[in-house]
Amino acid sequence: MSVAILCGGGPAPGINTVVASITKSFVRNGMKVIGLHHGYTGLFRENARIEELDFLKADSIFNRGGSYLKMSRFKPTDDDFAKNFNLALFKEHNIELLVTIGGDDTASTANRVAKFLREKGYPIANIHVPKTIDNDLPLPNHSPTFGYTTAEDAGAKIASTIYEDARTSENWFVIAAMGRSAGHLAFGVGSACHLPMIVIPEMFNKTEITIERIVNLVISAMIKRKIMGVNYGVAIISEGVFHALSDDEIKKSGINFTYDDHGHPELGKISKAQLFNDLLNIKYKKIGLNIKSRPIELGYEVRCVSPVGYDLVYCTLLGNGVYKLFKEGASGCMVYVNNAGDAAPLFLNDLEDADGKIPPRLVDIESQKSRSVVQNILQYITEKDYESARAYVPDPENYDFNKILEWF
Repeated sequence: MSVAILCGGGPAPGINTVVASITKSFVRNGMKVIGLHHGYTGLFRENARIEELDFLKADSIFNRGGSYLKMSRFKPTDDDFAKNFNLALFKEHNIELLVTIGGDDTASTANRVAKFLREKGYPIANIHVPKTIDNDLPLPNHSPTFGYTTAEDAGAKIASTIYEDARTSENWFVIAAMGRSAGHLAFGVGSACHLPMIVIPEMFNKTEITIERIVNLVISAMIKRKIMGVNYGVAIISEGVFHALSDDEIKKSGINFTYDDHGHPELGKISKAQLFNDLLNIKYKKIGLNIKSRPIELGYEVRCVSPVGYDLVYCTLLGNGVYKLFKEGASGCMVYVNNAGDAAPLFLNDLEDADGKIPPRLVDIESQKSRSVVQNILQYITEKDYESARAYVPDPENYDFNKILEWF
């Protein structure tokens, strides 16, 4: 009897810890562990790249960054299931459990695989381990997704260095942080480093996200710092604000894009930091603001770092939890570990919305934590700054933080 493990999507710190902990738990209890390289690709080709994982391999990778099992974003179609499914792989290795490590897409595909195998008369259990540095899966009790804590820590180290450069050179830097649906990473890094401006999608809870509003928020911090006699700073912007822009907003930005077959701009092909910085430079020239800023991307740099102590422990408990749930007969679920370290099944149908999708967990911008950062760490123009701000812009009310966001 054996268990198969695959990793889907992009890397996050702690994947190897999860894989190693699963391997050690199952091997010590007499089961064989098969590692599948290249995500779901291996389940839909005859020459799947697999290898047996033993204690020594597990022990050599458990504290490493990256993923020993090569990853893939491959998502099988109905045609793949009908024509290319490698059923022989499951029979040859007597696989009774498929463990998937990834986001909600990876989990949904795991359910399709399990259903397909049941229809073929080969029932298996499937247990999912949720991972993302975006921290946007709706786990109970504000539990982080694994990898987020390490990514936030690594991101804070990078942003702190950038802040020191800004202070040394008296320039501004614009950081674009990963997070398509939610601004957790940008908000966490920005809070840790006391950055004077953080821009995330959740801040636009009372108004539409537009390029002008994004740019004016950053300009607001720049003018406020000038009033304070501070000629440097760092703004961090979640890439999610860009992905939330309408196509019309993107087209009128003046930035040249390539477009897909449906006429939508191909956002994944451009640097968000460069884009934001270009838009700011256009505004500097328009209003005559004497500021230099430079773009910095933050995302790929934090996905494969070695996990910090928190994620080493957390991912170990998640891996051990997979074995616990399997022995208890659980299937079609995600493993969840609470703050006390207890592992339990979390079933996808308890998280899905009416359309069968898992809604992202957003930053609670109304929470005391968020308000504390916005009110005490961020720096921006308010009504009391108008007179001083006129030394730099004739219309300071257009850079009033609360007016931009319509927070009244």
